[in-house]
Amino acid sequence: MIQKEKPMEGTNIKKIIAVMSGKGGVGKSSVTSLMAVSLKNKGYKVGIMDADITGPSIPKVFGVNNQRAYSDGKSIQPVETVTGIKVISLNLLVDQEDSPVVWRGPLIAGTVKQFYTDVAWGDLDVLLIDMPPGTGDVPLTIMQSFPVDGIVVVSSPQDLVKLIVKKSVNMAKMMATPIYGIVENMSYFECPDCNKKHFIFGESKVEEAAKEMDIDVIEKLPIDPEFVSLCDEGRVEVFGKMRFGFCESFANKVEEKIGGIK
Repeated sequence: MIQKEKPMEGTNIKKIIAVMSGKGGVGKSSVTSLMAVSLKNKGYKVGIMDADITGPSIPKVFGVNNQRAYSDGKSIQPVETVTGIKVISLNLLVDQEDSPVVWRGPLIAGTVKQFYTDVAWGDLDVLLIDMPPGTGDVPLTIMQSFPVDGIVVVSSPQDLVKLIVKKSVNMAKMMATPIYGIVENMSYFECPDCNKKHFIFGESKVEEAAKEMDIDVIEKLPIDPEFVSLCDEGRVEVFGKMRFGFCESFANKVEEKIGGIK
C-alpha cells in the first residue's frame, strides 16, 4: 500500500474533495469554482488546488492570474482571492500564464504532490482539488497519495455520459475512494422571458446513469450566461452575491452528500 503524503506542519484540512470528469469540456473547473464560492458563502474556510497542470484555469476564473504565489524558503504561500479562498496553481508560479507546460507525467505528478506537501494551507474546512480530465497520472497520484475524503464527478447531458461517468466511478472504486455523487453541468437553459427550460445538449441521461451505478445526483446546473461572463472576467465570486439563494442551495446539497463538514 502506498503511504499517504502528509501536509506541512501547521496545516489542518478537515475535508478533501476531488472534482473529477472522465473527459474534458464538461465545465469541471466551473463546477469547482461554483462549489468553492457556495461553500465560502456559508462561512467555510475553502482552498482550491488546481491540479490541471497543463491546462490550469482557476486563477483566471477568480481574477488572481496576475498575482504570484511565493516561497519563504520553507513553504509555498497560496494566493488568496477577494473573499479569502486560498488558491494554488502552476499559473501562479510561472512568469507567464500562457507559457505551455511541456512536461512528462512523473514531473507533473511530483508537482501536484508538492501542492499538498509544500503549500502552507493553514486551517481549511474544505480543500477542493480541480483534477485534469481523464483517469491518468494526476488522478491516480491524488487518489493514491492524498487522504481524499470523496469524489464529485462532473458530467454533461450527452449520449456518452454513461460511459464517461463510468470511467471516473470505476477508477474511484478501484482506488477505494468514496463517490459523493454526480453534478450534471450545462443541464439546461432557462429562458428569462418565458421561464421554459431548453435542453440544448439533449435531454438529461444522468439520472439513468446514476441509478445504474448506485450513486447520487447532487445537482443539475443550468447554463447561466451571467456565470460564464463573470468567470471570463475573473469575478466568479460576484456570482455568489447575485445568486445567493441558488449558491446556498447548492452548498446545502454538497454538505448533505459529504455528511457535513466537521
